[in-house]
Amino acid sequence: MLGTYGSFLLLLGLAALSGQAIFAVCGRRTWSRLAPAVGLAALSAIAWGTVRLPGHGTASLVAILVVGAASALFLWRRLDDLPRALRVDLPVALAGALAASLPFFVARRFGILGTGLDPDMSQHLLAAFQLAHGEGGRLISTGYPLGPHSLVVAVSALGVSFVHGFDGLSLAAAVASCLAPLELLWRLSALRRTAACLLVGLGYMAASYLVQGAVKESLEALFVLAFAIALHQLARSELVRAGAPPLLRAAPLAVFAAGTVYCYSFPGLLWLAIAAVVWAAAELALRARGEIRAAASAVRAAIAPTVGGIAILAAAAGPEVGRMIRFAGFSTFNPAGPGLGNLFNRISPLEALGIWPSGDFRVEPGGGFAPAPLFWLGSALALAVLAVGVAWWLSRRELAVPAALAAAALLILYSLASGTPYQEAKAISIASPLAILIAVRPVVAFAPARPRHGRAMIAAAAGLAFVVGAVGSSALVLANGPVGPAAWGPALRELHAAVGRRSTLVLASHELLDDEHGRDFLVWELRGSRVCVRPSGAPSGGPPPRGVGYVVTSGSGARPPFTALRVDRRAGPYVLWARRPPPAGNGRCPLIVPGGGRRANPAPG
Repeated sequence: MLGTYGSFLLLLGLAALSGQAIFAVCGRRTWSRLAPAVGLAALSAIAWGTVRLPGHGTASLVAILVVGAASALFLWRRLDDLPRALRVDLPVALAGALAASLPFFVARRFGILGTGLDPDMSQHLLAAFQLAHGEGGRLISTGYPLGPHSLVVAVSALGVSFVHGFDGLSLAAAVASCLAPLELLWRLSALRRTAACLLVGLGYMAASYLVQGAVKESLEALFVLAFAIALHQLARSELVRAGAPPLLRAAPLAVFAAGTVYCYSFPGLLWLAIAAVVWAAAELALRARGEIRAAASAVRAAIAPTVGGIAILAAAAGPEVGRMIRFAGFSTFNPAGPGLGNLFNRISPLEALGIWPSGDFRVEPGGGFAPAPLFWLGSALALAVLAVGVAWWLSRRELAVPAALAAAALLILYSLASGTPYQEAKAISIASPLAILIAVRPVVAFAPARPRHGRAMIAAAAGLAFVVGAVGSSALVLANGPVGPAAWGPALRELHAAVGRRSTLVLASHELLDDEHGRDFLVWELRGSRVCVRPSGAPSGGPPPRGVGYVVTSGSGARPPFTALRVDRRAGPYVLWARRPPPAGNGRCPLIVPGGGRRANPAPG
């Protein structure tokens, strides 16, 4: 718990300071709820730029601490409304942190998120280990974006485990996602703004990706959402001080773009670029309908901010261009490859609207908490509320967020036509906060407290039903989020020095291996050794398999079903059994080389 929340508070605090400092450089003297998102984008780039220096992450830690301290000094007497902003923001941040922590509270432990949903965290842990020790690896060599991993390595220099570092970063991204829409909703009553912000930041798909430990997708969704809100404010001259130098007026947008490069590589840039193009085209068309001269004036005014933003992005992301080119060949982008990933089948785009009464986003309608008709009724209601929301935003000529949603829809269609179901699901999750923001803002902003007319009563009832359905769907996901594996513990790592590179057989329960992807994490802890993993309960009698020198069991009363073994030592719930006499050779167990570029579970089965 201390490692998770310590990492969370450190990363969110440093992000808030550094992000607000960027706004202050642009002349803004009032608090921006986009600051934590801007800061996470900037710190991801800084951590990646320093993580490969000697020191096992110490250089990255020092770098982000120095940036945070310098930001605090720079902000001294440059922030006019902090007490009022804290009164508004702290309840939302606290509610977001508590809601995002629900998987840990229900499981009664702090561990690896999503072990029953997605085994990818084993790869992320291995990549963080390799970065911390200056080693190479598959994800590093293929250009995989490692900004989030670098932040985790930085906090690990304080003694925090990689597991709890990723948990803390996930919580920081969730809270920043709840704070970002507050930039548009802070004038509402406390209850309305808190409910709306939590719905946007922890809507159904956002919660689904949080509980499976998909920190990259959570950060990308945050950056896309914050970018859209920043575009909205830029169009209304509210993003930075009105008299700010033209070249700096789009600086926060450029920082978001740089953050997507280091967290999501070139696909992340596509989301922002297409959103900006759609928005600019819509704004230009709207102005041209009124007067050509006004449209030309708007184009001239946009030249300097655009040039300044592109220059900032080029300077910040330029060193990553080579890695982005290599990442284009990553196996995930191959339509002929294993396109389902951890999915059962294609998921419905309707899940992005927030009402999907199931604890697992991968199931078909009727396979979750409620019968199939309730899925379709909820989706129909959400679609209707979204349609009203789009019309409301457009009627007010607030085009930026709808333009970002239109860009997201185009990318979902592209994934459907030319990508894989796995890519399509990611695109749906990234689009979801935009859709929910568009739908929920008019609901909470204009729903009358006591509707007295028939039409108003119907609208209020529909809005309330949408909020209740969306909240219930998210709560189902968060309460069912797996944390574990339940029977796995880092104490296994203590046995690595004893077994060395001799073949070791780990016996684990069927539940741990089949339901919790435990094999990946057992192998991760014994990296550097030769490891085989098999289910316990095999027929007893006879020696261990050829070449196996050690057998690991879990539980004080557990005994391996082999002869010629004696207890060598214990570590937490694990018992290490040594074969006597030691076998000749090493058998067939593969060597898990931390720096050898192989995945944490390199062997099939």
